[in-house]
Amino acid sequence: MRAIGCIPTKKFVTDMVLIRDMLFALKQLKSSVLMFPEASYSFDGTATPLPDSLGKCLKILGAPVVMIRTYGAFSRDPLYNNLKLRKVDVSADMEYLLSPEEIRQKSAGELNELLQEKFSFDNFRWQQENQIRITESFRADCLNRVLYKCPHCAAEGQMLGQGSRISCGSCGKSYELTEYGFLEAVEGETEFPHVPDWYRWERDSVRRELEEGTYLLDVPVDICILVDTKSIYRVGTGRLRHTAEGFHLTGCDGKLDYVQKPGASYSLYSDYYWYEIGDVICIGNGDVLYYCFPTEGGDVVARTRLATEELYKITRRHKGAGGA
Repeated sequence: MRAIGCIPTKKFVTDMVLIRDMLFALKQLKSSVLMFPEASYSFDGTATPLPDSLGKCLKILGAPVVMIRTYGAFSRDPLYNNLKLRKVDVSADMEYLLSPEEIRQKSAGELNELLQEKFSFDNFRWQQENQIRITESFRADCLNRVLYKCPHCAAEGQMLGQGSRISCGSCGKSYELTEYGFLEAVEGETEFPHVPDWYRWERDSVRRELEEGTYLLDVPVDICILVDTKSIYRVGTGRLRHTAEGFHLTGCDGKLDYVQKPGASYSLYSDYYWYEIGDVICIGNGDVLYYCFPTEGGDVVARTRLATEELYKITRRHKGAGGA
């Protein structure tokens, strides 16, 4: 990847060397820099958070900003669907977003507001509005990774996405994911016909648990570590715990004890079927990243990311109130 000009970095870790490398590419090499600002893959087809530092980054770089937006990529290969491709065309358009003069004139906050507006999207809504028909019979396979909580009985970890339906193993209620991306209850009321609305309800539930002090993740995990760009290393097993106090990872026969506070990152590097190994939660710092593969507990990856993002907001809000 370096040979074709890629600049390596670690997701959700403060990395000033990255800024230096981008400046070198722009100023010394006279090269364009392609950034993927969303380090979080979209689970529900909507935009994931952008870092507050992005506006400051644009001001430091001082280069014109062009935005390339793709259409159809999520519909063709949604993250939850175990790398099963659908027959959906993918296209892209390009927009000249900011000139160097506009970047100088705007504050970092104003730049962030513009970026948030431009990075707003809903791929399920795009599919529906453009009448994109997805006929593959496996379109709801593993959708339970995203929609892990039943809106009918509120049971967690009992959902199963299989074929074109997602069903609750606790109360038995089923929903059909239609060819045009809507959810329809097989019987009774459809609580959420739109996948992102269901996911948003799960976010609200997690936030309520955090505020009430009842949120908890405590699962056994297989652990891999990344300490260089050569390889990822399997180091053993352990236990990952996540509460309102942040992450606590222990394991490797007592040799590993890592704590990560809630304010460390605005989101969480998490993925499904990571390199065909399994669902993963990744935490760490500039020295080491810990890739944790839950071996029990069901579909916890989406819930943990939601909790990380909401906990970060709560932490920031409390700090702001304290500062006032």
